[in-house]
Amino acid sequence: MANVNKVILIGNVTRDPEIKYTPKGTAVTEVGLAINRFIPASDGQEKREETTFIDVTLWGRQAEVAGEYAKKGRPLYIEGRLQLDSWEDKQTGQKRSKLRVVGENLQLLGGREGGGGGGGSRGGGDYEDAAPARPAARPSAPSRPAASEPEDDDIPF
Repeated sequence: MANVNKVILIGNVTRDPEIKYTPKGTAVTEVGLAINRFIPASDGQEKREETTFIDVTLWGRQAEVAGEYAKKGRPLYIEGRLQLDSWEDKQTGQKRSKLRVVGENLQLLGGREGGGGGGGSRGGGDYEDAAPARPAARPSAPSRPAASEPEDDDIPF
């Protein structure tokens, strides 16, 4: 039987992420997401809003990007997997556990400043303005970017 452990989330950052580094130098950060769900009105009641708070752990380059660009209130798209952490509470001696999301892919949504706005295949908003404009290629010259311009794979989002 096949197994799947995949989570897709879109929500707003609840606090500015803080990047930490392991002793071997790998970046890690915790991102809190608030995900709103609107419950339709039924039986004469008003429409309700329900908020779920989820902790996401990001590693490596994803952690560095989140630490630099994912500020409080900003919308994020996260793909990842569920992980169950278990430990023994030092004060009570009871066994504790927490389900968390380990983020494997991060996409910034909204505009460059303060969030809001749309989405889309490139992350939406004004991010196209972040990449330097490329001059039109001459018909006789191959269309390669100049050495000082970043390739699409080098852009962190």
